[in-house]
Amino acid sequence: MYNVILSESQKKIFEEAGEFVKSVDKKLLIDMDADLIEYPKQAVKRLGELNLLGIRFEKQLGGRNLSWQEEVVLIEEIGMLGSAVSCASVLPSIVGEAISKFGSNYQKEKYLKPTLKGDLICAEGLTEPRGGSDFFGATTVAKKDGSKWVLNGQKRFIVGAKGADYFLIYAKTNFDNDYKKNMSAFLVDKESINVENLYELMGARGAGTGRIVLKDAIVNEENLVGKEGEGSKIFYQMMIPERLTTAAGALGIAKASLEIALKYSKNRKAFAQPIKNFEAVSFKIAQSSAQLDAARALAHTAAKAVDESIEASIQRRLVSEAKRFSTQSAWEIVNNAMQIMGGIGYTNVYPIERYLRDARLMMIWTGTNEIMDLIVQHELYKEIDKKHIKRDIENDAKSSDKIEEKVFE
Repeated sequence: MYNVILSESQKKIFEEAGEFVKSVDKKLLIDMDADLIEYPKQAVKRLGELNLLGIRFEKQLGGRNLSWQEEVVLIEEIGMLGSAVSCASVLPSIVGEAISKFGSNYQKEKYLKPTLKGDLICAEGLTEPRGGSDFFGATTVAKKDGSKWVLNGQKRFIVGAKGADYFLIYAKTNFDNDYKKNMSAFLVDKESINVENLYELMGARGAGTGRIVLKDAIVNEENLVGKEGEGSKIFYQMMIPERLTTAAGALGIAKASLEIALKYSKNRKAFAQPIKNFEAVSFKIAQSSAQLDAARALAHTAAKAVDESIEASIQRRLVSEAKRFSTQSAWEIVNNAMQIMGGIGYTNVYPIERYLRDARLMMIWTGTNEIMDLIVQHELYKEIDKKHIKRDIENDAKSSDKIEEKVFE
């Protein structure tokens, strides 16, 4: 499929990403999964040295001025290493989105440039103990005190809680009823944050995921991202990199699982022949291949929609569809691989069981797949109301003129 959809620029990124993935010591992945490593800083540093962090951003900031389509290719390859490394590799793109689009020159120089070099590690503070999907119900508050802000509150499930040098934190800065104006975003240095708990996760281990507490955290005025009250505007923009990178990372897990299942089914014999000869196996391979190609096509279509700045509602729909379909497909493809491999797939002789644990989280984070469905249907109904119909296809039925049969109330 790559030969069909990738441009020369995208093929170059594919090759560069592949070289990085090949160079990663498997001990890093094993130690991360055993929670012996709190954060893969050296891997992030290496990506920075290779100029593979935040490749969409301007060259003067340390990026490559490339497109989302290149980034999707890059993240899919890194995704083959698992969701924790993948997530660590895309945080500069996610947090960098806010700084690049809304931040000041000061913030770009102090935070974004060294982040894209791999010299600074960043994290994002969205979810709170009282709610995940209900982002605007956040209870973290920021109050102005002269030329500084004082933040109080908690954030949980923060990838990089242990490991990050600074955090993008959302907090309420006023308390009227208009949620679109009561949130603001801040860059908060790690010295102002306490890490209260590191979670023992089912998967995606080794990325320092924890709960952080801000207790009278002092933040300089120049660390307010954008303007006061622009938190919702920043949040909606951030959902593009949050969800598109998740979709791309899921493709990597799916691809790796399918490759393992393909090789295993060629080599494993039962009843005096390779198990790929049995339709119960080969049909799972075929279905997985179709799902992966379909998910990849949707992710690249969503990326192209963002690159070309098409209508915002269509971007939101396609990105949400890509996130939902790619993560659901990855889950099913990994499960197919485990079923093909039987009992050995359930052991750590192969990484399939780790991919299974990683894939499960992807249907939850950056907005659950149910929230993706909510967004998709919402935007789709808006689109149908605005569509210019060239042909009234409802009339293409023999009895379409029987108006009395078309009862809606």
